[in-house]
Amino acid sequence: MSWSKRGRGHHRRGYHHGDLSEALVRAALSLIDDYGPAGFTFAEVARAVGVSPAAPYRHFRDREALMAEVARRGFERFADALSRAWNDGAPDPFTAFMSMGRAYLTFARAEPAYYAAMFEAGLPPDASPELSRAGDAAFAVVRRAAETLIATLPKDSRPPALMMSLHVWALSHGIASLFARGDAARRKVPMPPEDLLEAGVLVYLQGLGIDRGHALDRRGGNG
Repeated sequence: MSWSKRGRGHHRRGYHHGDLSEALVRAALSLIDDYGPAGFTFAEVARAVGVSPAAPYRHFRDREALMAEVARRGFERFADALSRAWNDGAPDPFTAFMSMGRAYLTFARAEPAYYAAMFEAGLPPDASPELSRAGDAAFAVVRRAAETLIATLPKDSRPPALMMSLHVWALSHGIASLFARGDAARRKVPMPPEDLLEAGVLVYLQGLGIDRGHALDRRGGNG
C-alpha cells in the first residue's frame, strides 16, 4: 500500500461547540485518506479536531470504536449504493446484477477512506453490533441478487446462493482493491476495471448456466 504524506499539521481545523463525535469521524476519514487506516493514533485524531487527547473518550471508548463507527457508516453507504444499482432486479436481473458490480467498483473509487476503514482497518466484523448489522446488510444485497439469478435456473441446477454470493463478492472485492480504488494503492491494468469485472462475472455466470438471454427467458420462472 502507499498513502500520500502531507504532514500531520495540515489537518488541524479547530473545534467550536459543534458535534464532536461527527468532527472526530470526519477527521478520521481525512487521516485515513493521507496515512491509511493504521497510520495515525487516537491522539492525532483529537489533535486534528483541535481538542484535548482526553476529549474523544467522551464519545468513543478507544480508537477501534471510532474506526468501527467510520466503517459502519461506510457499509451503510455501500449497501445503499448496491441497492440502488440492483434496483430490485430492474430492468432485468442479469443487467441489474452487472450494474451492481459496477457500483461496487464505483464506491471503492469514490470513497477510498470509507472502503479502507471497512476492509483494511483490521476490525473484527463484530467490533460493534452496529458494524456487524451494517456489514450484513451490504452482503444481503448481493445475496438477494444472487438468489434472483439462481431462480432462473432449473431447480436441480441451482447452486447454493451463499456460495455464489461469496464468489461474486470476492471477485468484486479483489478487482476493487487492486484496480478500482481511489488512492495511491491502485494498480494499473490495461483495461477499465469495470470491463475486467464484467468479464470475470460473465465467465462465472456462464459456468453456472446463466446468461442474459436465459435469465430473460426464465425470469421469475420456477424451473
